[in-house]
Amino acid sequence: MNFLAIEWNPSIGIDLGFFVIRWYSLMFVAAFLLGLRLMKKIYIEDKIPVEKMDPLFMYVFLSMLIGMRLGDVFFYSWDYYQHNLLEIFLPFKKSAEGWKFSGYTGFASHGAAIGIPIAMYFYAKKHLQKPWLFILDRLAIMVALAGFFIRFGNFFNSEIYGKETGSNFGVIFKAAGETAPRHPTQLYEGLSYLALFFVMWYLYWKTNKKYQTGFLFGLFMVVLWSLRFVIEFLKEPQVQQRGEEWIFSPLNTGQVLSIPLVLIGVWLMIRKSNKEA
Repeated sequence: MNFLAIEWNPSIGIDLGFFVIRWYSLMFVAAFLLGLRLMKKIYIEDKIPVEKMDPLFMYVFLSMLIGMRLGDVFFYSWDYYQHNLLEIFLPFKKSAEGWKFSGYTGFASHGAAIGIPIAMYFYAKKHLQKPWLFILDRLAIMVALAGFFIRFGNFFNSEIYGKETGSNFGVIFKAAGETAPRHPTQLYEGLSYLALFFVMWYLYWKTNKKYQTGFLFGLFMVVLWSLRFVIEFLKEPQVQQRGEEWIFSPLNTGQVLSIPLVLIGVWLMIRKSNKEA
């Protein structure tokens, strides 16, 4: 008997009769709205015109979606997409019955870790006339908060959950057809990201670390991707691994991709940087 386990079988969202607001979408919107509000406080503190936040939203939003999409395609699902190139860009899948609308079903956070910094380079150069790492230091605080909301969205969707706990403790994801308690790895990650947000928020407002260009972004990289590396041991594989051909076994793709990101973060934290006035 799993009398100590939580049976998780939520609705897919808020049913308005003519439209259903999905919980994941709601979490996504909440992350952006709260992030923009808090980022505005940072811009005011740094004496940056708040009008420059309008292009920031578009840069982040588009680079995140494109980066996450291409990250899934090339890091996790290339075996499929190399034979279905059109499905990379179109929200349709080809079947024996023809093309059917499927939406975009594959996203990978490692892709966003590449896409967003690239976009921020062009944003900082065009709109801020400040160092690239200046905006990354501040945006990283908001990304940590967004990670909290997105992982709770995954929890509501009963996806990206963990392996069976082997005990009476855990969460039974009924919506996914599970019958045994599993690690709620979405909550492990989400709450860890929330803690990281509070730490970085404190460092920005209460210490001089915001003047040490690259430190906050480096801290974000080290903590977030280290957490991701560890928690991956408890997750069910999101994709089929490469079996005997996978030279990094027993590490999975997500863990291998996290290692260089952690090392970059360490370098940013320990390097010498000029402090801004």
